[in-house]
Amino acid sequence: MAEAPPRSGRAKFNRAALHAIDAIEPLKLRTGMPFWLIDGGRAPAVTPLDADLKVDVAVIGGGISGALVTDALLQAGLNVAVFDRAGFVRGSTPASTAMLQFEIDQPLSTLGQRIGLARAARAWWRSASGVTRLHARIADLGLRCDFRERHSAYLPGNVLDAAGLRCEAAARERIGLRSILIDRPTLKGFTGIDKPGAIWSAGSAEVDPAKLARGLWRSAAKRGAMLHAPVDIIDIAPGKRRVTLSTDTGHSISAGSVVLATGYALTKLLKPRGYRIISTWAMATPPQPEALWPSRCLIWEASDPYLYCRTTRDGRVVAGGEDAAFEDEAKRDTLIPTKVARIGRKLKRLLPTLDTAPAFAWAGCFGESSTGLPAIGEVPGAPRCYAVMGFGGNGITFSAIAAEMIQRAILGLPDPDADLFRLG
Repeated sequence: MAEAPPRSGRAKFNRAALHAIDAIEPLKLRTGMPFWLIDGGRAPAVTPLDADLKVDVAVIGGGISGALVTDALLQAGLNVAVFDRAGFVRGSTPASTAMLQFEIDQPLSTLGQRIGLARAARAWWRSASGVTRLHARIADLGLRCDFRERHSAYLPGNVLDAAGLRCEAAARERIGLRSILIDRPTLKGFTGIDKPGAIWSAGSAEVDPAKLARGLWRSAAKRGAMLHAPVDIIDIAPGKRRVTLSTDTGHSISAGSVVLATGYALTKLLKPRGYRIISTWAMATPPQPEALWPSRCLIWEASDPYLYCRTTRDGRVVAGGEDAAFEDEAKRDTLIPTKVARIGRKLKRLLPTLDTAPAFAWAGCFGESSTGLPAIGEVPGAPRCYAVMGFGGNGITFSAIAAEMIQRAILGLPDPDADLFRLG
């Protein structure tokens, strides 16, 4: 359920709030069987924490955000220890549909009206660079995670109709993004979809999120990162020069900096304006490579709630949507059959030749912001404590941005977009 913002509109994050992290009941971040878990891949090797530690940076969170941040910190030559109270790659990461889009949930034309065109342009271009940076790191590390560059087709809907798409395409063209407006015959040739047209963009990609996260953590461990689970951090105390973390087993970690990549819990603690927890549902069809659209592009609608879909290496279609404000886990999970059936019907209307029976179905939670932008940076009132949150539909792309920004912040280097994503 959405949290009310503090009266000041500024995030408040003091030692009492940090201590409260232990009091939050862990949310079951996903339910059902995400397609990405069928390979039976093992999580990275971890060890319990059995002694006090002193490190350059402590990262809390064993998902994709924590993995990308840890990789960036290791690139900088820092000594890193990572902690998760449940286990690595066991939260919301496997529930992702892993469409690595540079396109932000808020259209460029709409975001420009809200925060100014220059700031919106910076946000969209930083998102585009996030996909590029992620591709480079996957190649550098030799990760086998089914990464493939893809075009995307953005279809008209109840947020932007055909006229709205023309304005959006013009806005993107003005700032030099690789997006063009295509007509009905061209769209049908690329996708088989019979709509008036779409925005056709280069620069997106797809990946297997579980393989990506596991690969990043294994690479990090080989390069010296210490991975510990289950470890429950119950107190974080910023001091004059270092930050002290305490665990439920009585151990102490002294860190030069702390990065919190714990997802929904940060929303409850920080209560930043415009952020809320969202329920989402997804499905994967049976393999049907002969029925897939020719371009294998990513497809999504300018609608609320929107439908989005992609293909997989073995010829399935992964589709999702029907997002709604989170109420409770039981209600979210009870709705899986209804929501997945609705996604299937929408997918069938869009692509009638597909078999849209769900071979896999799952539900999950993620954070959403009013602008579609993430919150990344130092926590107000807590020096040397950094947070990564509010990723909306671009979670992995924004995690790549966060990795670069957090690395720079800890090294004391300026980032040109810090003002766009700062907390508070």
